[in-house]
Amino acid sequence: MIKQRMPLFCLLLILAAVCPSAIAQAKKTPAATTGAAQTNSTEQQNINAYIELLRSDIRQDKAEMLGAVLELSAADAAKFWPIYADYDAELAKLGKQRVDNIKEYARTYDDMTDAKADELITNAMNYQKDRAELLTKYYGLVKQSIGAIQAARFVQVEHQLLLIIDLKLASSLPLVSPSEGAN
Repeated sequence: MIKQRMPLFCLLLILAAVCPSAIAQAKKTPAATTGAAQTNSTEQQNINAYIELLRSDIRQDKAEMLGAVLELSAADAAKFWPIYADYDAELAKLGKQRVDNIKEYARTYDDMTDAKADELITNAMNYQKDRAELLTKYYGLVKQSIGAIQAARFVQVEHQLLLIIDLKLASSLPLVSPSEGAN
């Protein structure tokens, strides 16, 4: 049991270390001079590479945890992992939308308007809806392939991991500051 929880603990530590620094880097104001703008562009490329590395590490950790918890037979594993790979690819596309929304939040945080706050929250809620629909879709595919019990286990573990990631991200983002006349 402890061995199964250790990768989850490691994932939490990785997220705890990375998310605040990535958000802080994304929140930096644009540089005014050309040299500083080039530095800012390089920093943004580094941040993007860092985020992509983090996302690939998280995907790998999630797959390892799923493998340990599902305890699939060789025949079921041969059916499950290609489905999971497709799911993970679609989830990564959704994740890019989420990252872009967080970057936009960081970019506009100091000059937030009602319209921008509405846009950002609408995007965040659409992401959550789309992610739930994606998990529902893949529950059906996994259920058809290896049965409802294993599909339910897949959804339970995946949902728990996604909630942990959500909690870490949410706790790393500052609340929108109330400002007078932000309409």
